[in-house]
Amino acid sequence: MTLFRLDASIMPATSASRALGDIVEQEWATAHPESAVTRRDVAADPVPATAWQNAVLGGFTPEADRSPAQLEAGALAKTLADELVNADALLFDVPLYNFGVSQHFKTWYDLVLTDPRIGGAAELKGKPATLVTVLGGNYDDGTPKEGWNHSTAWLVRVLQDVWGLDLRVVERSFTLVGVDPALNDFTEMAAGLKSDAEEVARKSGRELAELRGAAS
Repeated sequence: MTLFRLDASIMPATSASRALGDIVEQEWATAHPESAVTRRDVAADPVPATAWQNAVLGGFTPEADRSPAQLEAGALAKTLADELVNADALLFDVPLYNFGVSQHFKTWYDLVLTDPRIGGAAELKGKPATLVTVLGGNYDDGTPKEGWNHSTAWLVRVLQDVWGLDLRVVERSFTLVGVDPALNDFTEMAAGLKSDAEEVARKSGRELAELRGAAS
């Protein structure tokens, strides 16, 4: 069995999303100790920004007439799609950046969507998956920045509704508490949110393992 894990944090040494992803992965590994993990770090090894355009244009061009860049983009899209299709469960660790979706994740998503198996979503429908996302601030209802989180809803939309994944979400807010002095008043709240998110991550990891185990 195989778990596919994607990380998008640009700060791996201190990444809150990776830390939560580690918890999910550990629960999976405990249940399936002999399983493999396919890793894709889109921050350390970004998908080229030009690949999506080349793959799209290549799709409208007879294969014999495609440029080297179009052929290369198509081959990369297939590789990325293979990682999703061949995995038994999926884990996405994607932090909020500048109030929006990580550019590294969006570039990866756009390219992998050009593969017919992913664009049609038939190959992924019902596959168990977890989205881990973290927010430096707090964008809950009633907060000063309510409505400023333009990432989580989009991520859920494309993973759950477009791809049809059996998705669970682990979200942690206030990860910049302890880093940004302006947020020091929220230290106790942030600690509670961290603890809650870790428990949700453990539960999600167990569910991933159980769902995949029941289907195998």
